[in-house]
Amino acid sequence: MKELVIISGKGGTGKTSLTAAFARWAGHAVLADCDVDAADLHLLLHPEIQERRDFRGGHKAAIRAAACTGCGQCQATCRFAAIAPNRDGKFQIDPNACEGCGVCRRHCPADAIDWTEPVCGELSISRTACGPLVHARLMPGAENSGKLVTEVRKTARELAEREHCEQLITDGPPGIGCPVIAAVSGTDAVLIVTEPTVSGKHDLDRVLQLTRYFRAPALVCVNKWDLNPETTERIEAAARTAGATVAGRIPYDLQFTAALVRGQSIVDYPESAAAKAGKELWEQIWQKK
Repeated sequence: MKELVIISGKGGTGKTSLTAAFARWAGHAVLADCDVDAADLHLLLHPEIQERRDFRGGHKAAIRAAACTGCGQCQATCRFAAIAPNRDGKFQIDPNACEGCGVCRRHCPADAIDWTEPVCGELSISRTACGPLVHARLMPGAENSGKLVTEVRKTARELAEREHCEQLITDGPPGIGCPVIAAVSGTDAVLIVTEPTVSGKHDLDRVLQLTRYFRAPALVCVNKWDLNPETTERIEAAARTAGATVAGRIPYDLQFTAALVRGQSIVDYPESAAAKAGKELWEQIWQKK
């Protein structure tokens, strides 16, 4: 089994659209959406959910009302204004404001504060026309997205091995933070999708530094390359200098947007320039892998 992770330096470069197209061209693959903060691969693949699991991450403090003496030590030591008195003269913790530092727990003389691991998201296993999809979402304001990404990848790998599937295609998160690190560590190849702009080159440079550090083989694709051919050339030159492989280019194509509006993939427009370039890109990547 080989895993390809598609990432980008920022959102909106077209990586999810490419992932959905790759899934269609692969025929049958295990798919994973690791953009758990803003998952949207399901909008193009229309999955049927088969299984849901709660995801627990981080810690929150919770006061047992029966044991609370109302001394106020917890409120005095909380630096996040997460603790306030209730109508009974005791104290309660706002879980949305609690940072899980544990200081209140250490200073409570009545030992009335518990350490909980709350549900902060969910992981789903679904069925699509292209194969099984593992995807997840964090609740608003929840943390530990890197841990959830790791759980998504682990579940997808186990599924691929169980079904003897050769291809695992992962839609990774944008940026260079913990979720991206969790997505690219130990993968077989990373496809970085960028755009021919100054910010696109800057973001690509940062992502390439990350992939080099984690020794993840990097491929680069410039989407909408023909909007600025000169910047495209500079981006590709910088990618080669950084040790990455320039895998291909995709031209600006209004059919790309039309497909998104209809909840479709560019594969549904096989005669479009973007579809032809995308398929050539997929075939070249799979040959390299």
